[in-house]
Amino acid sequence: MKRKILLIPLVFAVLAVAGAAVWYFFFQNDDGPRKALTLYGNVEIRQVQLAFEVSERIASVDVEEGERVTAGQVLATLGTDRLKQRMRRAESRMDAQKEQVAKLEQGTRREEIQKARSAVSAVQTEAANARRTYQRLQPLAAEALASRDRIDNARSKAKAAEARLESAEESLNLALEGPRKETIAAARAQLRALEAELDLARQNLADAELQAPSDGVIRNRLLEPGDMASPSRPALTLALMDPVWVRTYIPETDLGRIAPGMTAEVTTDSFPDKVYKGWIGYISPTAEFTPKSVETPEIRTHLVYQVRVYVCNSQNELRLGMPATVRIPLGQSPGEGGAVPPCDGA
Repeated sequence: MKRKILLIPLVFAVLAVAGAAVWYFFFQNDDGPRKALTLYGNVEIRQVQLAFEVSERIASVDVEEGERVTAGQVLATLGTDRLKQRMRRAESRMDAQKEQVAKLEQGTRREEIQKARSAVSAVQTEAANARRTYQRLQPLAAEALASRDRIDNARSKAKAAEARLESAEESLNLALEGPRKETIAAARAQLRALEAELDLARQNLADAELQAPSDGVIRNRLLEPGDMASPSRPALTLALMDPVWVRTYIPETDLGRIAPGMTAEVTTDSFPDKVYKGWIGYISPTAEFTPKSVETPEIRTHLVYQVRVYVCNSQNELRLGMPATVRIPLGQSPGEGGAVPPCDGA
C-alpha cells in the first residue's frame, strides 16, 4: 500500500515534466525568438540542350557521358564536304560580281568609244551614197529612163541607211556617257548580297564544330556519328555546374525573416559532416501550394514561397536532385540586393 502511495506523486511529476516539454516545444519555441530557419529541398542545376546550327551528318562525337568539358571545347563535328563546296561556289559568284562592278565603275574603254565612232563614220558614208543614188534616179523617173522598182529600192536603201546612222550615233553617245548610275548601284547591291551569302557559307562551315558554351559535364549523348543533325535535334545535354542552388520552400509566416543576400549553410546526407557556404539569391514573388515532393497531410493546403539558395560547389560534390538541408541564421543583415559572396574555395 505504501509503495502505491509513493508511485502516485512520481507519475504526476513525470506527467508535469512531459507537459512542460510539450508546451515549450509547441508554444514557447514557436513564439520565442529563433536563431535560425531550417528548410529542406533539392539541389538544382541548369542544363543546356546542344544542337548544331546546320543540317548535316555527324562525323564524330568527341566526348563521353559524365566527362567534364570547358568553355570553347569541341564536342562533336559534322561532315564538311558539302559545306566547303557551298563556300567555294559562293566565293566564285562573289568574285565574278566584283569584276562586273569594276567594269561598270571604270566606264567605257577608249577602244570601245573609237569603235563606236568608226561605226558611225562607216554608216555615214553608206547613208550618203544611198541618198545620192536615190537623188540621181529621181529625175530619170519623169523621163521613164529608170523603172519604178529601181527608184523604190534606192529610196528604201536610203531610209535604211539613215536609220542605221541614227542607231550608230546613239551607241556612240551611250559609250561616251558610260554606264547609268542605276546600273552601277544595282551591281553593287548584288555584290553585297553575294558577300553576305559567302559570310553565311563560312559561318555554316564554322558551325560544323559543336563547342561547349561554358564549363560543365556531359549528361547525355543523344546523337551518334552517322546520325543526321539539325537545329531542332539536340546532339548533347550539358549540365552546367555553376551556378548550383537548392530549391526549397518557406511558409508565409517566416517570409519576413529572410531576404536576398542572407548567408546560409547547406548540408547533405551524402556528406553529412560537410557544410557548404550558401546565400539566398531568389525569393519567389508569388505564393503556391506546398509541392508534392514535400507534401504531408498536415501542410498540403498551406501556401509557401519558393526560395533559391545558391551554394559554393568548388569540389563538384553536389548533384542534380540531391536532397539538402538549408540552415539560415536569423538576425543577420542581408547582402546588397542578393549579391553573390565569394566562395573562397569552399
